[in-house]
Amino acid sequence: MVEIGHFALVLAFALSLVQSVVPLFGARTGNERLMAVGGPVAVTGFALTALSFMALATSYLQSDFSVANVWENSHSLQPMLYKFTGTWGNHEGSMLLWVLILTFFGALVAAFGANLPATLRANVLAVQGWIGAAFFLFILTTSNPFTRLIPAPIEGRDLNPILQDIGLAIHPPLLYLGYVGFSVCFSFAVAALIDGKIDAAWARWVRPWTLAAWVFLTGGIAMGSYWAYYELGWGGFWFWDPVENASFMPWLAGTALLHSAIVMEKRSALKIWTLLLAILTFSLSLLGTFLVRSGVLTSVHAFATDPSRGIFILCILTLFIGGALALFALRAGSLTAGGIFQPISREGSLVLNNLFLTTAAATVLIGTLYPLLLEAMTGDKISVGAPFFNLTFGALMVPVLLLVPFGPLLAWKRGDIFAAAQRLMVAFGGALLAVLVTVLFIDKTAVFTALGIGMAVWLVLGALTDLALKSGIGNVPLKTAISRFVGLPGSVFGTAIAHFGLGLTLLGIVSAVSFESERILTMRPGDTTEVGGRVVRFDGLHPFQGPNFTEDRGRFVLVGPDGKDKLEVISSKRFFPARRMPTTEAGIKTLGFSQLYVSLGDEQADGTVVVRMWWKPLVTLIWFGGLVMMVGGTVSLTDRRLRVGAPARRAARPADKTRPVTS
Repeated sequence: MVEIGHFALVLAFALSLVQSVVPLFGARTGNERLMAVGGPVAVTGFALTALSFMALATSYLQSDFSVANVWENSHSLQPMLYKFTGTWGNHEGSMLLWVLILTFFGALVAAFGANLPATLRANVLAVQGWIGAAFFLFILTTSNPFTRLIPAPIEGRDLNPILQDIGLAIHPPLLYLGYVGFSVCFSFAVAALIDGKIDAAWARWVRPWTLAAWVFLTGGIAMGSYWAYYELGWGGFWFWDPVENASFMPWLAGTALLHSAIVMEKRSALKIWTLLLAILTFSLSLLGTFLVRSGVLTSVHAFATDPSRGIFILCILTLFIGGALALFALRAGSLTAGGIFQPISREGSLVLNNLFLTTAAATVLIGTLYPLLLEAMTGDKISVGAPFFNLTFGALMVPVLLLVPFGPLLAWKRGDIFAAAQRLMVAFGGALLAVLVTVLFIDKTAVFTALGIGMAVWLVLGALTDLALKSGIGNVPLKTAISRFVGLPGSVFGTAIAHFGLGLTLLGIVSAVSFESERILTMRPGDTTEVGGRVVRFDGLHPFQGPNFTEDRGRFVLVGPDGKDKLEVISSKRFFPARRMPTTEAGIKTLGFSQLYVSLGDEQADGTVVVRMWWKPLVTLIWFGGLVMMVGGTVSLTDRRLRVGAPARRAARPADKTRPVTS
């Protein structure tokens, strides 16, 4: 099975070469038969890559330690779920998952792109073939997951303990679906530049792919944040780690691309800018791949790899990013800029959105790469941490968040900012009330916190205002308003839901950061402490034997006002013998949208245990808001107008026999 998987990977590489050349040649010569080759080749390439991935996964499930990759990242006593997720819990396996998703998107373009112009479809598949060929070659030459060990070891070295978690089953696939999904947008942009033609129809084809990739990347970032929050035992949800930034930058650029494509589709404007954004978004995804796998930085999220792999990926970056930007520079002058609009309009609000989002992405990029560049040029080592990112990124996001509710309420081409402001008076009143309540009743000194909560309420009520106005609530009879509400397009619902989710995430961030309570202390069995106004009792440590680890579990009890036990929280310290590595498993108890978070430290010589506790108000809204944003994007995808399928086909009307047929 292992050799079959390796051979399938080689065949997939060969087919990617065919896919990258034949359809492109057919498009240049006008040969429809050659252009048609791209579709079947893309589907077959995906099937072969899936077979290769299945072969590697089977090796993990069977604990075949004759495969070096399995020996380095698995163990016979490992739970079955983590044997499977271990398939992509390493550099080689994750790259195989990367190309599997790449070929999957190529197969989707082939399957659902029948309504695309033949030339554009052929060019898109050819560009996807170029990307696939480069990464297949990278895997086969530097990162072969099917290398054999002779003789085969009896036992494996175990998967990295911090990756033995359900979050690993969800986070990397979602993240890669987002990362790699933007490759389709990149391919459409390069294909349009090759063809020298771009119009509103191009934006209509690109936007569903952008939206799908954005949904997956949103989920991947949210899941990764929550995984780090509960698995690493540090109590935080975002560290501005370089690898975290590597996934956040494409999200910012992808969000800008999504809004820019709306303007291009609706008003045939911002054509050149949208093309450039499509190139830059996937370029940032490739940059993230380089940062994670090159060995240029140290991170809990990064794969420790040798520099030769980094150089290979750097060559891929230079080829695709440099080549695409060079083609853009060559062709951009011959492309029409598109329609004209007034600054105060929906187009203008989306342009302003793009300006701030791309500037924010550039700021994160500079903060991430500057220490690396400085060290490379001077040898000096510095760190750019959370204070820099919080100050610069936060300042750039404030105007965006303030303007978000205005966008959907402005008219195309020429809008009325004062009329939109009047419609948002209820939302503004609710935000002002939230600010006053926070200052007067919660914390009189927390002015910035109150403003942050007010902004979150502003986003939430602004999204609801959009739906209420479009439904006519308050202006038409209730029955009519309900009918209009039900009949609203999916894109309207999706936009409002996504903006609503953004408000929830902001509310969670502000509340958790500003109002959390923390206690660090040593405790003996029977000791109690108070955190966030809640009494917690420590009942002692209890040993536990896991399938491939030993564990000391600390039992904590939340004591009610009546002195009776209410809820139990288990926090533990694990030790994995195969890896000789300890981990901390935080104990978390969710109460409403808030959480009690307990992290267990080391046991002292006198029998006490170091304990760190947090009370985190509304912290779950951070990730729940991300889930709501995903729902919003998914609802938008259900709108027929945003699908690649263009207009619905209608059955031919039967001829009216009572009317004469005229020539």
